[in-house]
Amino acid sequence: MIKDIHSKLVSQKIKVTDLITSYKSNINSRNSELNAYLSINEGDYLEEDIERAETILKNDPNELLAGIPIAIKDNILVNGLKATAGSKILENYVAIEDATVIKKLKSRGAIILGKTNLDEFAMGSSTEHSAFGPTHNPYNLSLVPGGSSGGSAAAVAADLAVAALGSDTGGSIRQPAAFCGIVGFKPSYGAVSRYGLLALSSSLDQIGPLTKDVEDCKIIFQAIVGKDEKDATTTEIEKSSNLSNLKSIRIGLPKEYFVEGTDGEIQNKLKVLIEKLKTLGVTIVEVSLPLTKLALPCYYIIMPAEASSNLGRYDGIRYANTNGFKENEGLLDYYLRNKGEGFGAETRRRILLGTYVLSAGYYDTYYKKALQVQAAIRRDFDNVFKQVDYLLTPTTPTAAFPLGAKTNDPVSMYLADIFTVSANLAGVPAISLNLGNNKDGLPLGVQLIASRYHDLDLLDVSEKIEGIIKE
Repeated sequence: MIKDIHSKLVSQKIKVTDLITSYKSNINSRNSELNAYLSINEGDYLEEDIERAETILKNDPNELLAGIPIAIKDNILVNGLKATAGSKILENYVAIEDATVIKKLKSRGAIILGKTNLDEFAMGSSTEHSAFGPTHNPYNLSLVPGGSSGGSAAAVAADLAVAALGSDTGGSIRQPAAFCGIVGFKPSYGAVSRYGLLALSSSLDQIGPLTKDVEDCKIIFQAIVGKDEKDATTTEIEKSSNLSNLKSIRIGLPKEYFVEGTDGEIQNKLKVLIEKLKTLGVTIVEVSLPLTKLALPCYYIIMPAEASSNLGRYDGIRYANTNGFKENEGLLDYYLRNKGEGFGAETRRRILLGTYVLSAGYYDTYYKKALQVQAAIRRDFDNVFKQVDYLLTPTTPTAAFPLGAKTNDPVSMYLADIFTVSANLAGVPAISLNLGNNKDGLPLGVQLIASRYHDLDLLDVSEKIEGIIKE
């Protein structure tokens, strides 16, 4: 899609301004029902983006991203635009600089259309925990789009953006991509800079693209990947091996991911895909990741612990909160009132849980033990990638579920990430592809996982498998 649009821009069949106007018209038509965008880029900042894109197109007609309209999850800083993280406590905060990924996109001439909705501080699996209302699934407005990057996924699926950026802490790019019928890619931890991302869990968060197809995903990823002096966790990654065919690869099917409880239509479509791969000469091997059963409880100790620390800075005084002191109100009362009013129920729940597992007497019992389990999960993946090149699994156990179906049952909601959290704990790259629709017309997802820093290899293989699925 990006290459097609680029070709039209270079040949001047369409102008950058007309392209942006077209997408903004789509937003005006559908955003009221989808609630995918929280704010739109307008005025001088948009004009600067357009002028930059036109200059780059003129001077470097090979730059694929010049003029391409992209949506940005509202926990990634874009200079001059609000960065609410879906929370009332940041409702009026306007970013004063660009995140590193935004600088990189702008340097290529990409145009930021606006900021998309998310579960508050990226805490959720449905985009129902936003302070500014839920996002709706473009395939069926009564269903969730997934989360926490649900606004970005819905924007791409509904043609309100060519592509989008999201963040993935335990599946928050891949799960909504599966629910909305698009591609969602979580890079290796450290492959993409997190500078300018409002942190949820610093050791698990990763920024990545959501696109219509793998080719677009690869274009966006190659624009944002790389070491960043502002993020000490970043590193250079392995170059692609430019895989010519699938015959030389070995794909593992982890038995812990093919279990009862997964929707029958997902299982059937995966079986069809696996048989197609076999006929093309791919070696399919059953493998085991025995610590998979511990991934979700491990995740829900580490993530809240780091979240409770990261969210401590939001005190109701900094970051443009306008709730002043009340008469005779002390500092502690002020903090309690503003944090109580500023944070939603799910965010408060995770902050309290995180504070508990970090407290004296419980740190060793819970947090330290979870870190030990995480290290063992990483070893699990290291061992399995000595046997196979890639892993193939469902992305989610079901298709998109109805709005409100799980909001009163947090544990049931957490289980929506059961197939995705392990990749974050291990720091390995993972991608969700559209597997096709079920009998109700709802998208289903398949997940592919590679070893750490083999992101480009994973994208190459995924592009070929995407073509097989579409045949």
